[in-house]
Amino acid sequence: MDKDTRLKLAVQKSGRLTDPCLDLLTRCGLKLSRGRDQLMGYGENLPLDVLFVRDDDIPDLVQQDVCDLGLVGLNVLEETRLELAANGVAARFDTLRELDFGRCRLAIAVPDGKSYDGSRSLQGKRIATTYPRMLERFLQERQVQAEIVTLSGSVEIAPRIGRADFVCDLVSTGSTLQANHLREVETVLESHAVLIRTPVQLAREKEDWIARLLLRIDGVQQVKESKYIMLHAPRSALPEIRRLLPGSEYPTILPLEGTTDKVAVHAVCRENIFWETLESLKQAGASSVLVLPVEKMLA
Repeated sequence: MDKDTRLKLAVQKSGRLTDPCLDLLTRCGLKLSRGRDQLMGYGENLPLDVLFVRDDDIPDLVQQDVCDLGLVGLNVLEETRLELAANGVAARFDTLRELDFGRCRLAIAVPDGKSYDGSRSLQGKRIATTYPRMLERFLQERQVQAEIVTLSGSVEIAPRIGRADFVCDLVSTGSTLQANHLREVETVLESHAVLIRTPVQLAREKEDWIARLLLRIDGVQQVKESKYIMLHAPRSALPEIRRLLPGSEYPTILPLEGTTDKVAVHAVCRENIFWETLESLKQAGASSVLVLPVEKMLA
């Protein structure tokens, strides 16, 4: 295939989004050929090549039309957008999908033992961060004057070495904060992975493949928590059974050979099924309950 008709997608080369992004692409059917230290992977079965780059380079590569698509954290995207706006430049990338992985938050944290009485406690203090633009917006919205100390990394140790009074950093599990004797007190931004694209009109072949990729991504996201459930139940219990099936719209009802008062119920549940759900179904009269994972689904 002509290289001009192949899509180029930028992905973080190493970090918390790398494996989930590659897993998403694999579940969308992509077979990627990539050497151990190569910064580009070649799609063997789809016209899609993957560039492995620094996460904060992804928005620039997309808006400069070097890459057609990018998978990046909302935290990086928003910081880039604000940085461009501060320089009088409009962001030139479009968000195609918000994805259900890479969840974290940009949060204010304070040293253990230090009091915090809302954002007014930040007044006149030093706050260390690698996201100065988002922190600046957060402070302006609350009419707080504080000194922003911009660091390229190791933000969490800033209070211990006397560089700052507070920190504004990404939090996922909170274990890094705890290890550095910090506690989270306020959220600046809830973040997750997003798929962005260049606003430039692409060749028809590329646009068609983007549409197909989005369809596959939607299918992957729909089944992430979905389960296929099969059970037997008395006809009289069907209203309660339907009520208990999580996220199910229209279950399939099938007759059972040799009986008129019991049926088979098949349903796709778009929410997770817990043991408590199965126990409730059993109490409602269900039997022979079988729960299976859903691999692919198109609405």
